[in-house]
Amino acid sequence: MSDPLKDYDPHAFEPFAVTVDLAVFTVREGRLHVLLIRRGQDPYEGSWALPGGFILPRESAEEAARRELAEETGLSEAVVDSLHLEQLRTYSGPDRDPRMRVVSVAYTALVPDLPEPHGGGDAAHAEWVAADGLGELAFDHGQIVADAHDRIGARIEYTCLATTFCPTAFTLGELQQVYETVWGTVLDRPNFRRKVLATPGFVEPVAGASRLTGGRGKPASLYRAGPATALHPPLLRPEGRTA
Repeated sequence: MSDPLKDYDPHAFEPFAVTVDLAVFTVREGRLHVLLIRRGQDPYEGSWALPGGFILPRESAEEAARRELAEETGLSEAVVDSLHLEQLRTYSGPDRDPRMRVVSVAYTALVPDLPEPHGGGDAAHAEWVAADGLGELAFDHGQIVADAHDRIGARIEYTCLATTFCPTAFTLGELQQVYETVWGTVLDRPNFRRKVLATPGFVEPVAGASRLTGGRGKPASLYRAGPATALHPPLLRPEGRTA
């Protein structure tokens, strides 16, 4: 029986590398933040960039994403393994990396406010940076951040992913702040509360738990993420209203 690969020449094609990049978001002090690293080597030494790096020969893209995130930010393996990573898209512009042809598989993740990261590997420093004041990033990472922001803004309309920005137990006011921060819009508090509580499986009350939220009002009830993954009906952003 003939070997169908006998005449195949892998050297007939120009080699290129495959990397991963991660746009990881959180909400801090009412602002959307993205996790960035300060590059410790060329190209773009000293510039802000997304965590990421080259995929090793025996790794999947997601395995490489979790490894690079742990190495470059100092986040524990337990924290990194617990993250819900969503593949965003592939970036394949021929000149996106000055070293060689590099194709990147980008991921995005939503996380509650985590401990401060620190640099590691080839990252000199890691930090949560406000997404509305990033300036210019290395490579095409500014475009990746913009695309990831658009994706999560759409995803929280139809899924329950907004709760992943929150601690294990949260108030409806804290959940509303997530929506307002990601969308850059002001939501009507009673209407938001009514829609959330009327959506099956979105949130569940934490029995007997409450939290003071400032002011003179009574403590706010606490909730946790419910079993649902999709919102029926969706929680659509209001048209024409801005923060």
